[in-house]
Amino acid sequence: MTSPEKPVLAAGCVLWRRSPADGTLELCLVHRPKYDDWSWPKGKLEPGEDPLAGALREVEEETGYTAVPGPPLSTLAYRTGGRPKQVRYWAAEAAAGRFVPNKEVDRLRWLPPDDARDRLTRLRDRELVDELLRALRRV
Repeated sequence: MTSPEKPVLAAGCVLWRRSPADGTLELCLVHRPKYDDWSWPKGKLEPGEDPLAGALREVEEETGYTAVPGPPLSTLAYRTGGRPKQVRYWAAEAAAGRFVPNKEVDRLRWLPPDDARDRLTRLRDRELVDELLRALRRV
């Protein structure tokens, strides 16, 4: 009998802010040249790392922004590279920072929710837009 594969554990945030221009809600998407996709900032957890700490670390590494964590969002489970992967997400408000392109992320966009939903490459990521909007209404 074979044991189930251990999933790759990852974490990230649906990073948001109020537009400096008009105060409307904007969501942060990152472009990863390795995959040529638009996604939420996220990444693999270090061994023994707390998932929320890992999510905040990945946000800062990929976007240059520190983040104030909010409510937890869904955990997405899927297969990648032939292995199962689980990504835990949190809502997080962007604090101080500035994006500098790097080898993992070459572009960053702050977009209104509808535009972010359309720009996200993977359908599974799009559900988190509505989940974030519901979470922000409850706060």
